[in-house]
Amino acid sequence: MSRRAKSDQVYVDLFLEMLAAERGASKNTLSAYARDLANFSAELDASGSAISDATSDQLRAYLAGLAKRGLATASVARHLSAIRQLYRFLYTEGHRSDDPAAAIEGPKRGRALPKVLSIAEVDRLLQQAHAARKTGSLSERLRATRLACLLEVLYATGLRVSELVALPDSAARRDQRMLDIRGKGGRERLVPLNNAAKRAMSDYLALREEAKAGRSKWLFPSFGEAGHLTRQHFARELKSLAGAAGLKSARVSPHVLRHAFASHLLQNGADLRVVQTLLGHADISTTQIYTHVLAERLKSLVRDLHPLAEKQKFPHS
Repeated sequence: MSRRAKSDQVYVDLFLEMLAAERGASKNTLSAYARDLANFSAELDASGSAISDATSDQLRAYLAGLAKRGLATASVARHLSAIRQLYRFLYTEGHRSDDPAAAIEGPKRGRALPKVLSIAEVDRLLQQAHAARKTGSLSERLRATRLACLLEVLYATGLRVSELVALPDSAARRDQRMLDIRGKGGRERLVPLNNAAKRAMSDYLALREEAKAGRSKWLFPSFGEAGHLTRQHFARELKSLAGAAGLKSARVSPHVLRHAFASHLLQNGADLRVVQTLLGHADISTTQIYTHVLAERLKSLVRDLHPLAEKQKFPHS
């Protein structure tokens, strides 16, 4: 490793320590920043520069290079976000006397609407999940019951998948009405449980006991390093379930179920601020994306169902 690269690593480590200590950044967030900034540092080093002396023009050239290599606009914007925050930190802490990233504009990108399943499609998923619980060996039924439980809890609460798989065993207490969730940035929120989710947890725990699966501090234990089911494992099982339910697996993921939770609440008259609280969004502008989904849904309803939609407009009288 060159001297420039070693110097860059010191600055990046200081920045990541600040994110963890002051902002409560998750391991996934820290890993993503570390990856993007390591790539940035390597590019600078190859051109004989370093984070400590890079100019605005060099930053622009780096971002342009990412775009030329075919990176999506969202990925280029993510790299820029990491670089901006790094230089803001270095400037604030006195490691640099200027901020070369301050004047750089991000790539223009449209705001993509989240993928959303209809209520009928979610019902198909749930029906398929519960049907799978009734056949097979005890271990197969336990696996199917766990998936049904994950699905019921996710659709009932709108949890992030990282929050869902890491639920403690105590979340399934018989008298539990609310889940106490610690989300992004260490922010806590209370999320209510409906009867379907509570029944699913009760059925799952009963079958775990029948299978003599043993006690665990996690509701969804695993033999992996984390001690609980991984996000990736749940996502794979969910896609298989989608295929069995006659849905395109590419349309279904844990995050899509979180979107469905929010959209269906708003569709049925929930207040936007309430949905913001349930989802754990720090900024309501993040939640407002679902109002655009509803607007598109309303447009399609008028287009498809209004009796005059396919007719020519009446002339003015």
